[in-house]
Amino acid sequence: MTFAQAVAIGLALVFVVATLRPEWLPERLSPPAPAGAPSPTRESPAPGAAAGAPAASILSYSEAARRATPTVVNVFTTKESRVAPDHPFFNDPLFRRFFGDQQRRQQTSSLGSGVIVDADGTILTNHHVIDGADGIEVLLADGRRGRAKLVGSDPETDLAVLRVDLPNVTPIVLADSDSARIGDVVLAIGNPFGVGQTVTMGIVSALGRTQLGINTFENFIQTDAAINPGNSGGALVDTEGRLLGINTAIYSRTGGSLGIGFAIPTSTARNVMEQILKNGSVVRGYIGVEPQDVTPELAQAFKLPKKDGAIIAGVMRGGPADKAGVRTGDILVDIDGRTIPNTATMLNVIAQLQPGATGRFTFVRDGREVTLPITVARRPKPGQ
Repeated sequence: MTFAQAVAIGLALVFVVATLRPEWLPERLSPPAPAGAPSPTRESPAPGAAAGAPAASILSYSEAARRATPTVVNVFTTKESRVAPDHPFFNDPLFRRFFGDQQRRQQTSSLGSGVIVDADGTILTNHHVIDGADGIEVLLADGRRGRAKLVGSDPETDLAVLRVDLPNVTPIVLADSDSARIGDVVLAIGNPFGVGQTVTMGIVSALGRTQLGINTFENFIQTDAAINPGNSGGALVDTEGRLLGINTAIYSRTGGSLGIGFAIPTSTARNVMEQILKNGSVVRGYIGVEPQDVTPELAQAFKLPKKDGAIIAGVMRGGPADKAGVRTGDILVDIDGRTIPNTATMLNVIAQLQPGATGRFTFVRDGREVTLPITVARRPKPGQ
């Protein structure tokens, strides 16, 4: 009887300890782990992680931030404007005739971000960050300041190249943005609202966003990483700290981040930067037409078998297309063997053609295909 009571008490104690403090028990007496669960005394490495690495390490992107943050700079610009005194008396023509223009000079400042892409101090930023600036200054992550020189800019992709003469700057490594996938984790680095360098995290929400009306030539990476005013020109990096894109715009009704931000991919930024460094500007092809997307209604009206192509809504008199015989109402469907699904693709394909080269342009006219050779001209600068 006494033995039975002792055994019962012992089993009760083992049960209590196994439930509340299983680590106190020898390994043989520890309760078995559920199928597929890791051992409670060992850490399971994350898939792809090195053996012995803590499982929680995948939850931190500190190494990517450590690599990328020294390459991101704050960009400060100043612009001088003339402001008339706020009184109608000073706008009177007779007063101005005798006393001259009483306008006073006023200096305004704005801020943005930029990314160091070369050890010689070359910096990528947005065109709208430095547009019209009389002075540009950059602040490095280590606290050093320096005046920057504008090498060149491209309003049609909203990119600009600066150069700062400071020693021992850290350039970023450029990633292949064409290999980015929806769902990839990304970090946005910049100077939002002027509070100082900030890192936010998100994923790639979409790729190849076009027809947003932001730039003439669009091919955006969309992300939900928080991008706010002041982030423009900053870096969108992958989990290895490599540059995937230049943050350029947000979709917002309030001015703050709503989780829809856009970055110019490095494939575009690299091409624009190389042309600016080589030529001082970007050289693009041009044929002198005004395109319009094919809508289902227009496809039905023109009796098109599919809704691809770009309708020529206007032809510039004396331009390359006019000289080649392109007519209003023609539908461009192919350039040198490349299918043209919409106006965005059309603009990008024509822009890549070298001025002076002759391309084969296929149009649908009156229900049949017509191929015309067009000698490409150089695209004029915006406003010309």
